[in-house]
Amino acid sequence: MAVSNNITACVTLMALICAVPVIASGVWFASAQGEECARLARWPVAILGGLILLAALAGFVGAYWNRRRLLAFYLFAMASLIALLIALLVFAFAVTRGSGAYPVLGRAYDEYHLDGFSMWLRGYVSDDPARWERIKACLVVSDTCKKLARQAGFLTADQFYQSRLSPLQSGCCKPPAVCGFSYVSPTVWAAPAAHPAADADCGVWGNDPSQLCYECESCRAGLLAALRGQWHRANVALVVATVALVFLYLVGCSAYKNAQAEALFRRYKW
Repeated sequence: MAVSNNITACVTLMALICAVPVIASGVWFASAQGEECARLARWPVAILGGLILLAALAGFVGAYWNRRRLLAFYLFAMASLIALLIALLVFAFAVTRGSGAYPVLGRAYDEYHLDGFSMWLRGYVSDDPARWERIKACLVVSDTCKKLARQAGFLTADQFYQSRLSPLQSGCCKPPAVCGFSYVSPTVWAAPAAHPAADADCGVWGNDPSQLCYECESCRAGLLAALRGQWHRANVALVVATVALVFLYLVGCSAYKNAQAEALFRRYKW
């Protein structure tokens, strides 16, 4: 192989390696959403990573055996896939910009409002009642609140208030602090004489394990906060992979041009 083809082969091999964290992020994100009972854009990242892997493999074969058409396909496909990956990252950062979290005096955990999230995320849990019914049914049988109820470390209200609850536990397993309920156990609360009229969630809470706050807006907000956290963790690996792929693509373009120039030189030399 020519020197430029050697460089291109190395570049495409490294692109193959860079596709692995993209696929891994997509698979992790899909499986993590299963734990949260949600199916929000589960597989696009993994599918995109698989396509990047196939394009890089075609580029490696083209560079190693000097197949110009495969190299040209690699450059075109990789440019398109990198553009899609960047668009996906921009979209993910845009729709997960707001956290919906707010601190509560005397509590170590945050509580959550739907108003703090983007309209696109709010639509996921509000626009389709049937979808939320499926999510709620999954949450009821999951360990989200059952695990909290089994924890023996919460002997007093102060111990519970200083615990680090997950967004789903904070939003779905207890009433909002504004409701003024008295702590009995992590998932059992005594109602006050009158509920604050300003928060509809106060009248929705029930101590029945199949009810709790699963119909509360705070539960929907807790779900979105959990999904938002997953997206942000996945985005770290995706940003690193994207930067590496862009750099490798530019090096590959330069090597491909040099290979074309070398081929023309050898052709006209004779």
